[in-house]
Amino acid sequence: MAGSLRFPVDPHRRTQLRALALVAPLVIYIGVTFIAPLGTMLTRSVYDPVVADVLPETLELLEQWDGRTLPSEAVFAAAAAEIRRAAAARSLGQVAGRVNRVQGGLRSAVTRTARELRDIEAGPWRESMTAIDSVWADPATWHAIQVTGERFTARHYANALDLQRLPDGSLAPQPVERRIYLKLFWRTLLVSTVITLLCLILGYPVAHLIARSPTGRANWLLILVLVPFWTSLLVRTTSWIVLLQTQGVLNDLLVAIGLVSDDGRVAMVYNMTGTIVAMTHVLLPFMVLPLYSVMRGIPPTYMNAAASLGATPVQAFLRVYWPQSLPGVGAGALLVFILAIGFYITPALVGGSDGQLISNMIAYHMQTSLNWGLAAALGGVLLVGVIVLYVVYERLVGVERMGLG
Repeated sequence: MAGSLRFPVDPHRRTQLRALALVAPLVIYIGVTFIAPLGTMLTRSVYDPVVADVLPETLELLEQWDGRTLPSEAVFAAAAAEIRRAAAARSLGQVAGRVNRVQGGLRSAVTRTARELRDIEAGPWRESMTAIDSVWADPATWHAIQVTGERFTARHYANALDLQRLPDGSLAPQPVERRIYLKLFWRTLLVSTVITLLCLILGYPVAHLIARSPTGRANWLLILVLVPFWTSLLVRTTSWIVLLQTQGVLNDLLVAIGLVSDDGRVAMVYNMTGTIVAMTHVLLPFMVLPLYSVMRGIPPTYMNAAASLGATPVQAFLRVYWPQSLPGVGAGALLVFILAIGFYITPALVGGSDGQLISNMIAYHMQTSLNWGLAAALGGVLLVGVIVLYVVYERLVGVERMGLG
């Protein structure tokens, strides 16, 4: 009776399979919406095959080039043929854009050369191309082609750190007028630190008030804290523009009470002040909520006991209450700092040129300049910074002590 045999099913294995089936949609969602885009970004930061696919023969011949004199006639001939083919295939624009990022002015030179080469049937190609545009007589032009022809490259990360690769292969700082990214990274770190401290200073007493209030009042106070979550970020940011502009509500109030004259209105928007004020308002709930979740678990009797033992209110706070609230402080500070590093909508609207952060430059390269490799490299550097911050937090505080409620 083989057909009637039944094999016992392990209940523990059945529970595991059920749990796996419940978790699978979340894992798939995270993989599609987070891991895959992150992997694509990191790949783009080091992999750029466009020039190598369009100019393979030219790049192969340039491997024997000494880098100091003009390349041989064979290199010019291969370049002329591949430029003509790329122009016919409508792929030359991508090549011109990439070499132009290494050496300015090559975009127009490459496209003009492609137009002129259509009327030239035979060589010598060196004389023909140098006659079309003098950039082809400059070894730096061929160095730019050679650099952008690398399929796997670290040049985007070098640019993200304000470095450039010289013809001999060494790295050197960019010219002073092109050193912008390190400055933006430091500005982003400084602004994020200031916003984190401001959120802690403003959020700590608010969280303490909520934690020590009766249940009904605490619920209403929590609703007030959560209102920003229910309001569009764009609405909150534009509201600060109305409040902070020179003809705005705050300046009108200062003029009305006589603190400033009508001609001496304070510029509080389209600068770093506007960025800090607006971002602090937006990120303040991320500090209050972790603090509140920890503070509500601290019994008030601890402070009473410290007072009964002769401690002053300041001593009781510093030696009893503050150490117990540190998990909430750490969690809130980590949340606010990491979120502040990645903000770009608020700085773009209220920051002006002085209030821009590195995230605004990443958005610019993604949406305007279309230099996705550099944008990915900037994002990669930012990701490494966040990971380093997390590791430092883990070593100093410990993630297991993080209080998130």
